[in-house]
Amino acid sequence: MMRLDRWLVTLGVGSRSQVQKLIRQGAVTVNGLPVTDPSAACDTGAALTLHRQPLDGRLTRHVMLHKPAGLLTAARDKKQPTVMDLLPESYASIGCMPVGRLDKDTTGLLFLTTDGELNHRLLSPTRHVDKTYLAQVDGPLSEKEVAAFAEGLHLSDFDAKPALLEITGPASGRVTVQEGKFHQVKRMFSAVGREVTALHRESFGSLRLDPTLPEGQWRELTDEELRGLYADAQMEAP
Repeated sequence: MMRLDRWLVTLGVGSRSQVQKLIRQGAVTVNGLPVTDPSAACDTGAALTLHRQPLDGRLTRHVMLHKPAGLLTAARDKKQPTVMDLLPESYASIGCMPVGRLDKDTTGLLFLTTDGELNHRLLSPTRHVDKTYLAQVDGPLSEKEVAAFAEGLHLSDFDAKPALLEITGPASGRVTVQEGKFHQVKRMFSAVGREVTALHRESFGSLRLDPTLPEGQWRELTDEELRGLYADAQMEAP
């Protein structure tokens, strides 16, 4: 249960004083009934309308986004656009945030959730959640690079764990890593003398990018996809 005014503020409808005014004016209904008391306790699973228009009152969201290049993976930035600009403002208001980061020029799968514990566990080094990327590089790849990735690579500030590199073309490869360090995949290729020219994330744990989801678009996860991520995090699905 939650106070009606707090619920609307959390959804990003307005400030506390603004939503209290709307409620007192009779602009809000809960389960089809007008509620004019801002302090009224409400079940946040109830049907909600504002000015007779349905308002999605859910406070729990889980989103798959097909990230395009050129956007920061951040909640907000004063100078540059972020992935949150692709979602309705209410998603940021309720705390639906990216799990991990993709570089500004990296495309592909990004998962966002309001579940802070799920976010934390999926990123924890102890969970060993695989992330798979398709990389285009500036030269040919061979079994030499495959073996180097399989052994693990020493980078300037940490030792990257063994990773799977599959050659997919003359100058492209699919890489599966368990960590998610800053610029990790790019730095691993740099360590073997190759520069990444394009990077695209295909999967995060059991979650795979929906091939029908256009770049720059998003959708909420299916129940099956969500159960898979909770299993990856060794948590019980809600």
